[in-house]
Amino acid sequence: MENNSRRKFFGKFAALAAVTAGSARIFGQQPSAAPAPAPAGPRPHGNHVHNGIYYFSGTGSNDGYSKEDHVTVTDPFEKHVSRSMDALKKSLERNGSSMDNILNMQVFICLPSAEGVPVLTGKARFDAYLEHYKALNKIYGTYFSPGKAPSRAFMAVDWIPGDSLVEFVGSALVVNPPSTSSN
Repeated sequence: MENNSRRKFFGKFAALAAVTAGSARIFGQQPSAAPAPAPAGPRPHGNHVHNGIYYFSGTGSNDGYSKEDHVTVTDPFEKHVSRSMDALKKSLERNGSSMDNILNMQVFICLPSAEGVPVLTGKARFDAYLEHYKALNKIYGTYFSPGKAPSRAFMAVDWIPGDSLVEFVGSALVVNPPSTSSN
């Protein structure tokens, strides 16, 4: 009986090896996929219009402002939100859209990280993010007509580039296409 079990085992093993070798031959004969075309070139901040949709990314509190007028992470969070929303509104308008035509948006916030600013942990960190969330919602709603605020995701992250405490990413319907798209 023991010999019979070994024979079955080795028989199954040989069958498995044959299937594996055969599948390698079959898959090896498949034509390889053509490589993806290279990107046309870098886009500033990744913003662009495609098929009547304006895709915006990385709109923060210093976008569209001169270096001398930049805010820093130690400035009030509400100032970051207002400036980011203003920058987003201008970007949308330059590209033939408006705040009321935003289809969806992702909102990223972070806590200040700078010399002399305490690093919060535990419940204090949660409470600080919650206060930022509430402050953002008060300002956010003022930028949209009643019932026109887009669907959105809200995420807390550790860091946002450009000395910003808030950043927006999303898409909007282009209703008045400009003659040439600018970001």
